[in-house]
Amino acid sequence: MEEYKKQFTEFMLACNALKFGDFTLKSGRKSPFFMNAGAYVEGGQLHEIACYYAKAINDNFGLDFDVLFGPAYKGIPLAVATCMAIHELYGKEVRYCSNRKEVKDHGDTGILLGSKLKDGDRVIMIEDVTTSGKSMEETVPIVRAQADVEIKGLIVSLNRNEKGKGNKTALAEIADLYGFPTAAIVSMKEVVEILKEKNALDDELLGRIDAYYQEYGATE
Repeated sequence: MEEYKKQFTEFMLACNALKFGDFTLKSGRKSPFFMNAGAYVEGGQLHEIACYYAKAINDNFGLDFDVLFGPAYKGIPLAVATCMAIHELYGKEVRYCSNRKEVKDHGDTGILLGSKLKDGDRVIMIEDVTTSGKSMEETVPIVRAQADVEIKGLIVSLNRNEKGKGNKTALAEIADLYGFPTAAIVSMKEVVEILKEKNALDDELLGRIDAYYQEYGATE
């Protein structure tokens, strides 16, 4: 396992972005863990998570792309910060782009924020976490309607390894539906493995995590 996955797991816990307990997700599922990228609010935190994203993008997709697209709202700071990290770590210039929730009809008009999309642009999508795939259902048509672009992949911070609408993970379903690869900085299976090695999860919590995955765990 790549060392940055272990470091990122510690980082999520230190920032309170990854929590263990009892949580009700948007889907209605009762989960023993919760990831919230909104916990990254300080400059140092944003810089660090952006560097993890940059490394994962490079590892999974390479750097042969033009635009990093972050869906509104949480994807906006992630896209901006990760563009800066890619430049810092690899000397590569990429543009950031995001969508607005409402179309702006004055000044900088339209549905996009940041760079415009052009025919031939190669785009990487960036999100915090994907559980159901609903965000991509809304965002991919917007991106593809702006120009004749190639979406080269979707990167998220955490793959929850649970079922989307079928028996596959939401990330796998997105890949099947839209025809581009998906990846995560780290998966929840890897997080549990990392924390088990450190004896950081007690038996009661491990039992609840196992029970959750028996009910909601994805087969692919």
